[in-house]
Amino acid sequence: MKKLFVFDLDGTLAESKSSISSAMALLLSDLLGVMKVAVISGGNWTQFENQLLAPFSGEQGFENLFLLPTCGTQFFRYDGQWSKVYSENLSAEERKAIISSLQRALDESGIEVDHVWGDAIEDRGSQITLSVLGQDAPLHAKQGWDSDFAKRKKITAILEPLLPEFAINMGGTTSIDVTKPGIDKAYGIHKLEEQLNLTRTQMLFAGDAIFDGGNDFPVQQVGVDSIIVRDPNETARVIQAVIACVGDEHAQILSPGRVS
Repeated sequence: MKKLFVFDLDGTLAESKSSISSAMALLLSDLLGVMKVAVISGGNWTQFENQLLAPFSGEQGFENLFLLPTCGTQFFRYDGQWSKVYSENLSAEERKAIISSLQRALDESGIEVDHVWGDAIEDRGSQITLSVLGQDAPLHAKQGWDSDFAKRKKITAILEPLLPEFAINMGGTTSIDVTKPGIDKAYGIHKLEEQLNLTRTQMLFAGDAIFDGGNDFPVQQVGVDSIIVRDPNETARVIQAVIACVGDEHAQILSPGRVS
């Protein structure tokens, strides 16, 4: 029986760098009433506060909500207030080397953009993220810019030999995330197992980047039943189905897309 539903944030619960809708907040509130929920994203804690938590009308059910920013390199839980359980920060030397390599890979790729909104490279402490169009790029500019991931795959191919000792994954609509080796969303799954005393077979995951090189792919690789979604609207339909199944004592969620 599934006891924990784990979600990606950008492209899954919300549009890139946007807040979840009020309808999604209500759906998640209902889901928190029947099972535990976790969110793993490449975004930092401030993005979680603004994108995920702010649209909720209250904090009811938050004791069943677990948040893992920067691809699981940080873990927050609620006990009357949000508290950080751990943070796997990069050293100053590591951050410097990653930032330099990201800039070099972008330059050598030959990929040019007409406009960059804000900083293209963001130091998130436990993760360095390249957002090619900038951290503040509007959604309309990002949509369709690299929908087939070809541009970022070109940058990643240059980057990997420069940073062989780090994990490199693509996420969101324009981003490439770099973390310590072995620290990705699969690492977050391991931490959820430890913190919540659950097994992977008791978890369900939904994300929009479940493919080789996508930052959701490591979750599927470690054996968590995973559902690939195209957008928040599709995620909403999945949540509605899960709530209906969990609310039916005769139904069991056996695997993605199959209920009996």
